[in-house]
Amino acid sequence: MDFKTHHASILCQQEPFEFNSTALALFRFQAQHNPVYRQYLEYLRINPEQVQALEQVPFLPIEFFKEQQVMSGEFKAEAVFYSSGTTQQARSRHFVSNLELYHQVSERIFERYYGALQDYVILALLPSYLEQGGSSLVAMVDHFIKKTGQTEKGFYLHDHGQLLQGLRQARERGKKVLLIGVSYALLDLAAELRGQEDFTGVTVMETGGMKGRRREMIREELHAQLKQRLGVQSIHSEYGMTELLSQGYSKGEGIFWPGYTMRILLRDLNDPFDMNSQVRSGGINVIDLANVDSCAFIETKDIGRLHPDGSFEVLGRFDNSDIRGCNLLVS
Repeated sequence: MDFKTHHASILCQQEPFEFNSTALALFRFQAQHNPVYRQYLEYLRINPEQVQALEQVPFLPIEFFKEQQVMSGEFKAEAVFYSSGTTQQARSRHFVSNLELYHQVSERIFERYYGALQDYVILALLPSYLEQGGSSLVAMVDHFIKKTGQTEKGFYLHDHGQLLQGLRQARERGKKVLLIGVSYALLDLAAELRGQEDFTGVTVMETGGMKGRRREMIREELHAQLKQRLGVQSIHSEYGMTELLSQGYSKGEGIFWPGYTMRILLRDLNDPFDMNSQVRSGGINVIDLANVDSCAFIETKDIGRLHPDGSFEVLGRFDNSDIRGCNLLVS
């Protein structure tokens, strides 16, 4: 059994696995078999064999996904995910050899926090992602919709009338309803309805991103508008990006819980190589064990706060960083 197959079996097993040892084994594999990451380590004069703790692992700046083919080993990609962006912007590319692993990991993360997908009907308002194509978010939600077995339509562009029809039909069948959407599309829906539809009991989940359609707003303002106009108690959020294959979820108040294949570490705001474990706010580094085909150790452009229980908040973004379509709002 090769390393990738063995690693995938660990992530998909039922018993909890030991995160640190699994991550360090993946680091050594990628330090050898990922040319971009290997060259980055050489530039930093890092000997992988001397790295004995996760805090010593160098994290690859996320910009590399825009300029390089960040691939571990040689393989024919089953899918290539692209970040959203304009024609003037370079789009990140994420090459994936095992789409089933992505689906299994995403499904297990979701169900750990929300329960079985078979109990849901999912209504997705992701127009910009559908229009651009190549979205990992669309691929994930499409997989979720198929797992629900729902007869209701899953994806909607701007046809809010059909969405409401699907919502009512799901309620008649006694199903839980998840309405997931990019921020501006949820605001458009809420503005059109003006409280005329009952969303009581619906899980409303925003994935971030105004994409130039509306002015950027802080999370509290966005959530307050959605709660008021849709009549729900809380707004849920998803933390994900093209360069990651795992997700984190928030059930409200901007407090995220990372998936079982993720771990959040913080770096000093002024020194990206200072990984002081006592720091509680700083730049967000993500270990994503599902990134076996690319790089599992990503230095994002998000600024966050880490809590002792492993949950985290996203406070903003570094200056002069590109705005990703799926980024979370500044709060």
